[in-house]
Amino acid sequence: MKKASLVIKEIQDNQYNALLKEVYVDESLVENQKQRYIKAIEKFISLYGDQDIEIYSTPGRSEVCGNHTDHQHGEVLAAAINLDIIGIVAKDDKAVKILSDDYDIQAIEINDLTKRDEEIETSEGLIRGVLARYQELGFKIGGFNAYMTSEVLQGSGLSSSAAFEVMVGTVLSGLYNEMSIDPVTIAQVGQYSENVYFGKPCGLMDQCACSVGSLIHIDFKDNDHPVVNKIDVDFPEFKHSLCIVDVHASHADLTNDYASIPYEMKQVAKFFGKEFLRDVSEQDFYAQLPEVRKATNDRAVLRTIHLFEENKRVEKAVSALNNGDFDAFKKVIKASGESSFKYLQNIYSNNYTDQQAVSIALALSEEILGSQGVCRVHGGGFAGTIQAFVKDEFVEKYKAEIEKYFGIGSCHILKVRKYGGMKVL
Repeated sequence: MKKASLVIKEIQDNQYNALLKEVYVDESLVENQKQRYIKAIEKFISLYGDQDIEIYSTPGRSEVCGNHTDHQHGEVLAAAINLDIIGIVAKDDKAVKILSDDYDIQAIEINDLTKRDEEIETSEGLIRGVLARYQELGFKIGGFNAYMTSEVLQGSGLSSSAAFEVMVGTVLSGLYNEMSIDPVTIAQVGQYSENVYFGKPCGLMDQCACSVGSLIHIDFKDNDHPVVNKIDVDFPEFKHSLCIVDVHASHADLTNDYASIPYEMKQVAKFFGKEFLRDVSEQDFYAQLPEVRKATNDRAVLRTIHLFEENKRVEKAVSALNNGDFDAFKKVIKASGESSFKYLQNIYSNNYTDQQAVSIALALSEEILGSQGVCRVHGGGFAGTIQAFVKDEFVEKYKAEIEKYFGIGSCHILKVRKYGGMKVL
């Protein structure tokens, strides 16, 4: 730990330039990140005084392939990105107190970790859930004061909630457990908090990508021990860029739409006496499809078809990248997007059929890109963002054209970051 004011001086003296380049991948971002860190530390000092501090960072994530597979113990391909939450923190004896940008989160006393119904879908619930689960697992817990600021857009499909959960878990690992808690365990604790204390039935992909970092293939067949393999390639090798377009339609108030996907998939699994579709035989499913339709509903059947094929697509995408065949990879991404639209049906909410920003963004992107790239829904769906893999020489053209419709700054050109949740300083 170092005095907050001293860290500001060291940043100003360029002592951390190389570190910041390594974390954020792009040298052109270093100066902006220096100013961001200095501003955050100054805010911390104004809130809590010039204390000894540590600084933590947790990235957002981009789901590359595997749309809505993780909650059925499926397979995903995901990447940590160079948009992140940073936290300026100092130990406190009694409570966790966080100001997140301008949002003042109520202090959570570490000796009162019982779930509270009034904290459903709140940051307070997420913090209390992480603390409670760590305590249950036998890890050390304690309080801290923090100022956090995020570049991970809320409601954008870049996993702002997962990044926040992983941030809290990483800070506790650093302050009280000598950074010894495994990144996958931190992810699992975040998922528990979101499922139980926050009340959202998410899978484990978002937290895993934010916590582990890099471009990773995750197989959740054994959800307690997911198999995580890093893919040792990056998109610039193929002269393509990963673009995320914010369509300015929030995920807020869409929890029921999101929850309907795992619920319906599990209804089909239940028909076969299983809890998750990963344990259902695809051959048995098709052999008994008429009976499944009667026992569930047609949308559940279509979503199940998506799930079976999407797991295969993840393996095809991983194989294509490992073989250096980016054209094959793009075909898989395009097929994934089409399946999400037609079968998974998470492009817009049936409760708000007059609001279809994601559909419009996909239509416009296909028109703009032509043969210069591919696009698909990104993340949970229904709102938020779309993803595009665009040839490098066409990126600026795509950005300029799509921002005519969704506003300046809506298209983000991202890089894969190799670090997940981490202690920076």
